[in-house]
Order: sequence, then C-alpha cells, then structure tokens
Amino acid sequence: MRRTPSPAAVAVIIAAAVMALQSLLLPLFAAPAANLGPRDLPVVVAGPAPAVAAFTARMTAADPGAFEITQVGDAAAADRAVRERDAYAAFILGADGVRLHTASAASPAVASLFAAAAQRLGAGGPPVTVTDLAPLPAADPRGGGFASGFFPLVITSILAAVALFFAVPRFGARVLGLLAFAALSGAVGATVLQQWLGVVGGDWLPVAGVLALITLAISATVNGLASVAGPRGIALGAVVVLLVGNALGAVAAAPELLPQPWGEVGQWLPIGAGATLLRSVAWFGGAGGTAALWVLVSWAVVGLGLVGLGWLGRREDAPAPVADVEPHEAARRLGATVAG
Repeated sequence: MRRTPSPAAVAVIIAAAVMALQSLLLPLFAAPAANLGPRDLPVVVAGPAPAVAAFTARMTAADPGAFEITQVGDAAAADRAVRERDAYAAFILGADGVRLHTASAASPAVASLFAAAAQRLGAGGPPVTVTDLAPLPAADPRGGGFASGFFPLVITSILAAVALFFAVPRFGARVLGLLAFAALSGAVGATVLQQWLGVVGGDWLPVAGVLALITLAISATVNGLASVAGPRGIALGAVVVLLVGNALGAVAAAPELLPQPWGEVGQWLPIGAGATLLRSVAWFGGAGGTAALWVLVSWAVVGLGLVGLGWLGRREDAPAPVADVEPHEAARRLGATVAG
C-alpha cells in the first residue's frame, strides 16, 4: 500500500522546490544586470587613414574588447551605418576635431555610454560634438516607457494563452482566438504607445504589425506547450518566455552590454527579438530587424503547430462514439459495459 506523504513533508518539499527555483532565478536576473558593459559594440570611424589608426588604437587601449571598430570611407557612409543599424555610433575625424553621431533609439544606454566617451575624448582638447541621428521621442527621452511597455504585452499574452487553453477545446476556435488576440493587441498597443503615450515612433500600421507578431509568438508558444503537456506546459512556457526571456532580453540596454553568450541567447527569445524588431520598425525603417522578424515568426509557427499537435493527440486518445462503429462491435461494447 502506497503511503501518502504527511502535510509537513509536503510543506518541506514545496519550500525546498521553491528555494531551488529561487537559487536559479537570482543569478539569472542579477548577474546580467550587475555585469552590464560594452562588449564588441560595433562602431565605425571615418577620416584620414593615419588619424583613424591613431584613434582606433587609443579607443582600444582605453577599453580593451569594448568596441568592434570598422573604418568607412566618409561621413555619409558612417551615418548610413548608424541609420541601418550596422553600428551604434560613428566617429568622424576631421580638421575641426572629432564628431560623434549616435542613435539613442537603438539603445539609450549605449548612446549614454558613447556620450560619456566623447567627454573623455574631448578632455584637454577640442570638444567632441555629439549628434543624435535617431533620437527618442520627447515624451520618453530615456527610453523607460518603451522598455516598461513590454511587460504588459508579455503578461497579457500569457494570460490569453492560458485562458484559451482552459476555455476553448477545439483547434480551429483556439487558433482563431490566438489570431484575434494578436490583431487586437497590436492595434490597441500601437494606439496607446504611439498616439496616447508617445513612447514609440514610426508609422502606426508597421508598429501594430510588430506588436501583433510579438503577442502571437508568446501566446501561441505558451498555448502550444500547454496543448501538448497540460499545465506543465504552461509553467515551461512562462519560465522560458517570461523569466528567461525578460532577464536576457536587454530591452532597456543592448545585447552587446550583457555577458556573452547570454546577450545573443536573448535575441533568440520572443522578448529580445521583439524589442529589436520594434526599435528597427519604429525608428530605422525596418533596418536591422530581419533576423528578429524570422525569430518571432518561427516562435509563432512552432507554437501554432504545437496547438495542432496537442489537438490531434487528444482526438487519437478519445474513444470512438458508438454510432461510428459497426453494429456488432457496438453490441459487444454495450454487453461488456453491462457485464462490468
């Protein structure tokens, strides 16, 4: 006879399990935040070759491993690299001194880092002039509203996935619910973030499309995992999407500021990819967002595929109705039931 654990034992087991989870979450969240710093940040430099070589050597010596410096032909090429998100900043060297061109919309944290670097470079010599090629909106000059707006998107996407899992058993209706939620979430989210709060730039329709894709990727993934694994799938989806994704997404920073390879790993998850794609669409005309687009599409497609797989699995496990079997087989089943 199997013994049932006592309430005290169950309480201790639960406490130990939650403590183990806590021991994993603490370094997951604290370590990346405590170790933020530039790691191979892409930078371009334009100017005469001797000046570029000396400037590159100076930057490399001051912060080893912080920057990945590339020389370009002229100031126009340097600005193009920033606007196309191939670089976070451009240093333009000329007879009048050094000019720094940044894009705070790509990452306010990185733009602030380069502004501080410009002050150091200008110490004891001509000041370094700083130009922001892609500034953040006046309503959100530090990007806090942009970063904070992601959390409600993630939470509501998970809630929608869970609600549809428990309330809607049919595959077609569940997929319709996921698509309807994504479309409404994109439309409402773009309206609130752009027209009401003014924390996201760009045109309304592309921004709404990106927000819809982000919410679909998250909700479809969680719902799909729940469809094939039940409540355990919900827990797995929440851990991967919310906990790990939020810790490594670098929404308020930049992937290159996180310890590697975690910054790169975060870009393969919906939150990190979503932040990158939304920045690209809102301020850079979509430049630099192709990889993030495919990451989100992949999560959405795999999630919807899991929803279908879970539905097919339930259909295969369900007993065939009596009306759908041969008469003699139906009689045999009925007799077995009565005899039992």
